[in-house]
Amino acid sequence: MHDPLAEVTRSGFVESRHFGSVVGLDPSGAVVLRRGPVDDPVLPRSTAKPFQALACLAAGAPLTGPALAVAAGSHTGLDRHVDVVARVLADAGLTPDALRCVESWPEDEPTRDALIRAGEEPSRIRMNCSGKHAGMLAGCVASGWSVHDYLDPGHPFQVLVRAGLEALAGERSTHTAVDGCGAPLFAVSLVGLARAVRGLAHTPVADAMRAHPEFVGGPGHVNTEVMRLLPGVVAKGGAEGVLVLATADGHAVAVKVIDGGLRATTAIGLVALRSLGFDVTAAAEHLSVPVFGGGREVGRIVPV
Repeated sequence: MHDPLAEVTRSGFVESRHFGSVVGLDPSGAVVLRRGPVDDPVLPRSTAKPFQALACLAAGAPLTGPALAVAAGSHTGLDRHVDVVARVLADAGLTPDALRCVESWPEDEPTRDALIRAGEEPSRIRMNCSGKHAGMLAGCVASGWSVHDYLDPGHPFQVLVRAGLEALAGERSTHTAVDGCGAPLFAVSLVGLARAVRGLAHTPVADAMRAHPEFVGGPGHVNTEVMRLLPGVVAKGGAEGVLVLATADGHAVAVKVIDGGLRATTAIGLVALRSLGFDVTAAAEHLSVPVFGGGREVGRIVPV
């Protein structure tokens, strides 16, 4: 059974509850927080991106700084994000036509509106996963692998991604799926996902994410804001209610909200991190989520 993780209260009335699983590890790697079926497999969705970025480095992609952060992130399609993605491709001798992610408008609304006014169309390079795909292509070029089929689960690059994730998670993946961007996605348990992000914390990928959080998300993006407010913390969310957090001293949290909702995941993750003894005071504004009615706050979404 999944456990209740957050309550939605409106005008003093409990209107909804989010159920799911959350697991927390201490700096020794021991499981010290366990709610719900944390040993069940989950699809990591975009929380897999930092591990895919590790595979880019292992394949020889020359990614550093913002280029490495954007490969590990879900950028919001700003011009500066797209410029970095285009540079990664150009350095590999490729153009945006090599990307196999889906065409999309940028998530940043002012940028999207400006593009529409200019008569532009949705594009692959504006998609929030284009940094990951560019990094994958750069790794393929560096290793001399084919680029037209880099999303095939049997491609050497994807085999490298799976092996790296399994090594950090300490378990074998139990299922292969297709992510929203078209990339292969390898299921591991929520405990395994927490182990993996704990292992990530002292890698060049984590260093780049912490140094350049604006390329992991963008202005106002909750992952970016959490990393700015809590220096040393790595935060990465994914679709369908998945979130991972890791600290420089070895704490790690993984969250899965089973209804797939994202609105409470950051609050749940931060409260879980606080329960492990990590000070999250600087990010107190994200420990709950306001509920509005008539244009004013009438309740909160609060982890339970």
